[in-house]
Amino acid sequence: MFGLTALELARIQFGFTVSFHIIFPAITIGLASYLVVLEGFWLWKRDPVYRDLYHFWSKIFAVNFAMGVVSGLVMAYQFGTNWSYFSSFAGSITGPLLAYEVLTAFFLEAGFLGVMLFGWNRVGPGLHFFSTIMVALGTLISATWILASNSWMQTPQGFEIVNDVVVPVDWIEVIFNPSFPYRLAHMTVAAYLSTALFVGASAAWHLLRGNDNNRIRTMLSMAMWMLLVSAPVQIYIGDLHGLNTLEHQPAKIAAMEGHWENKPGEAVPLTLFGWPDMKREETLFALNVPHLGSLILTHKWDGQIPGLKEFAPEDRPNSTVVFWSFRVMVGLGLLMLLLAVWGLWLRWKRGLYDTRAFLRFATVMGPAGLIAIIAGWFTTEIGRQPWVVYGVMRTADAVSNHSVLAMSATLAIFVVVYFIVFGVGTSYMLKLVAKGPESEEQGPEGDEWSGRPARPLSAAHEQMDMLAPAHHDRKG
Repeated sequence: MFGLTALELARIQFGFTVSFHIIFPAITIGLASYLVVLEGFWLWKRDPVYRDLYHFWSKIFAVNFAMGVVSGLVMAYQFGTNWSYFSSFAGSITGPLLAYEVLTAFFLEAGFLGVMLFGWNRVGPGLHFFSTIMVALGTLISATWILASNSWMQTPQGFEIVNDVVVPVDWIEVIFNPSFPYRLAHMTVAAYLSTALFVGASAAWHLLRGNDNNRIRTMLSMAMWMLLVSAPVQIYIGDLHGLNTLEHQPAKIAAMEGHWENKPGEAVPLTLFGWPDMKREETLFALNVPHLGSLILTHKWDGQIPGLKEFAPEDRPNSTVVFWSFRVMVGLGLLMLLLAVWGLWLRWKRGLYDTRAFLRFATVMGPAGLIAIIAGWFTTEIGRQPWVVYGVMRTADAVSNHSVLAMSATLAIFVVVYFIVFGVGTSYMLKLVAKGPESEEQGPEGDEWSGRPARPLSAAHEQMDMLAPAHHDRKG
């Protein structure tokens, strides 16, 4: 297919499926914690606005959770089908870590998810709140184990190679490998940012359409507060993560910056824009800011980082891709900070809910967090190449022996099926958002909820043809 090798097609297939999958757990993590806050405020203040918002976002959470489970199963199978040599080599570490995720996080979520989604009028408020907390905790534990596994692939520790197979010798070092704390914090805050942008965009969209009420205003207010707190925190974590990556994966940093070589005593400039050319070994059309690269990357005015030419050509990541994926992530992060600061200023000026330019900006920024996560994931994974386990096993040695025809056919099937299945699911979720929160005096479990739903999607019980945007009471 298009002159690509079986290895390249296997990488594209995994990248395609993980790009779909990562969206849903990110929103699941953020929405689960958001639901905890909403129910906590409801129990504390007894303000029906928080109860109504809880019921509204729990439906969207249910749809998103279901799509996350389905997409995750497909991705997990690829370790055995497309990357069998990697599984044979490193399965003694990645296998148990993913098993711990199922035994702890997934079982915890499954055990309390039914109570959270369907137990509002069936259990006491304390037990229901506890169930919501447990589901939120489960999402965070799930992220912990998955990122422990992936971080080990980035900065492997605590193992020995015996008979060409990885053997764990220290599970503490395996789990808490050098990049794990930074990557866990970075991903968790990214999930909160993405959810805040999603919630804020939903509220802004309704306000632009004239659906102005206390529930919509509360959504926007809470989203902007979360954005204001988490955006600066994420920038700080990103800086720490960058220093850690420079220490353990210097080739990745050089590729991210399009930096090829150092001159004696010369500081590293920050290349704002350019086109790294892997064949010519230079960054074309570079727009540089002197010394700023050294200041950001080393926290020194004249600090230097290794250039790509210091690594053998076969050990260099693809700088052309990584350079731009990193800038997409950072650029969107700066726009998030701008949105948060603008929102704070409008809050002070009492124009947060009726400044249409701001509301349009907030609406457009709705998917920005998810796009930034995907761009960051591309930076992380492509920047690790040509290694599947950094410095230990090359990606070319990890792929299964499949033909180009087989990989091309399965990739095409994945693309068609994913866009149909998850396109329908995403469309349904967005139509739920478009309907907006409503006042629910009895909660979501009136007479029509007298049965016992058996799946999370049952929590979102509206029919597709009933999901036209609704106008609610205006607040004068």
